[in-house]
Amino acid sequence: MEWKLALWHERRFTRLQAAMMACLLGLTAVTASAYEETTVSNGGTVKGTVQFIGVLPAPSSFELRRYADRVYCGALSDGSGYRQLRSVLVGDRQGLKDVIVTIEGVQKGKPFELKETKLEANICQFVPAVSVMRDGHPLTVTNLDSVAHDLQIYERDNEHVFIMFHRPALTRSGTSDLIHFTGNRHGVIMQCGFHPYMQGHGLAVDNPYYAITDMAGTFTIADLPAGSYRIHAWHPTLGEKTQDVTITAGASTPVRFAFGDK
Repeated sequence: MEWKLALWHERRFTRLQAAMMACLLGLTAVTASAYEETTVSNGGTVKGTVQFIGVLPAPSSFELRRYADRVYCGALSDGSGYRQLRSVLVGDRQGLKDVIVTIEGVQKGKPFELKETKLEANICQFVPAVSVMRDGHPLTVTNLDSVAHDLQIYERDNEHVFIMFHRPALTRSGTSDLIHFTGNRHGVIMQCGFHPYMQGHGLAVDNPYYAITDMAGTFTIADLPAGSYRIHAWHPTLGEKTQDVTITAGASTPVRFAFGDK
């Protein structure tokens, strides 16, 4: 299937970046509604694992000498002059890292403490590589490097990618910008125009019931009001999976997701 990309910036994406965006297009749109903070008594907990089953995709290789700041950015390399970009990170027992798990349909619950998303540019990579964001709240990017970065932030829907903001010379002072999503766009792609191996991803959340899996693929979401919900597991390049879950007051509910070949 061909995807039409409306880029409001003259720089073209690399074929790798376009492929990564195509993988993201399966993201289910979630209609945001006003979330009410309240006291949750005897809430339930979701404890789960996300695994990758199958053959790991090969990393993308970038020859450092072809891009700016090859010596500085080469502090992270394979020792042969290449930067390896791995889109799928798997730990022990096939645990899949950097999956954002969200609970849909929670109208009220514990305090929504996400007030700001913070990123660092560190040795020509975004840290963390995968983040959650909140509509109408700031995204702050701090540059710890001694070189400048061409920061480009895009939002996407099921057909197009649009520029959110562009900071062509991100210096040590960094930048802080309010994130505003339009329509049903909830995914974010971050890249550096100077260093194409410098890529990151984000996802908008509309309630505090979310988690990002660790290297073991595990996650915990606590203080959920009792009830039935839909749980989403989203990976930047592998897509999204969903399942229904029923939360019982004071109890822990196990959940498992699997990506890859099954």
